[in-house]
Amino acid sequence: MKPIYFTAASFDFLRELARHNHRDWFSAHQQDYEQTLRMPFQRLIADLAEPLCTISQHLVADPRKVGGSLFRQHRDTRFSKDKSIYKTWIGARFFHQRGKQVEAPSFYLHIAPGDCFFGGGLWHPQPDTLKKLRNFLDENPNTWRQATMQAGFRERYAFWGESLSRAPRGVDPAHPLIEDLKRKSLACGVPLSASEVLGHRLPEIVLGHMRAIAPMLDYLCAALDLDF
Repeated sequence: MKPIYFTAASFDFLRELARHNHRDWFSAHQQDYEQTLRMPFQRLIADLAEPLCTISQHLVADPRKVGGSLFRQHRDTRFSKDKSIYKTWIGARFFHQRGKQVEAPSFYLHIAPGDCFFGGGLWHPQPDTLKKLRNFLDENPNTWRQATMQAGFRERYAFWGESLSRAPRGVDPAHPLIEDLKRKSLACGVPLSASEVLGHRLPEIVLGHMRAIAPMLDYLCAALDLDF
C-alpha cells in the first residue's frame, strides 16, 4: 500500500504553532513536530529523489535534516519587524546542484493550513541575474512560449510576484512578451488541496507538476548557462 506522509495532525501542529510561537511551547511539542512534519517530509523528499533524476539529473532532492531540501523551522528575524521565532509553514526546495554557488531555479513544495502549493522558477533574483533572464527572454521568445504558453499551462499555473509598472529600460513596451519581461520574479505554481497533501498520491501529484514546469526551469537554466 502506498504511504501517506502527512495527516490532519500535521496541520493541527502548525495551527497551534501559530498560536504559541515561542520556544517553551515548541520545546514541549518537539516530538509532535518530528513525527507529524519533519520526518514525514524527509521521507517524501527521499522518495522523490530517484524520480526527480528522470526529469533532471542536476536537480537535487536531499532528505538530510540539516543542509538538505527541507527549510529550517526557525525564522531569520535579523532584518524583520516580525520577531516570531518559528515559521508557521513547512517547505522544501528541490534545488539545482550548483544552487549554493550561483542563483539557480528550483522546485518548491509548501505546506500550511489553507495554503499548500507547489511551484518552480526563480524568486526575487538579484539584479544581475534578472537582467540575464530578461535579455535571454528578449532574444529567445519562441522557446519561452513553448515552455510556458502551451495548451493549458497558464490556465493551470499562475505566475507569482510583483511586476514593474512599465517596461524595463531598453525594452520595447510593445514587445510581445512585455508582461513576462516586466516580472521581478520568474516563478509560477499551483495550489494543492488538503486532500492532495494528505493523500497517498502526493508524490505522483508533485512529480506531475515537476514534469509540467520542467521546460520552464530548463529555459531558465539555459539563460544562466546552467545544465538541466
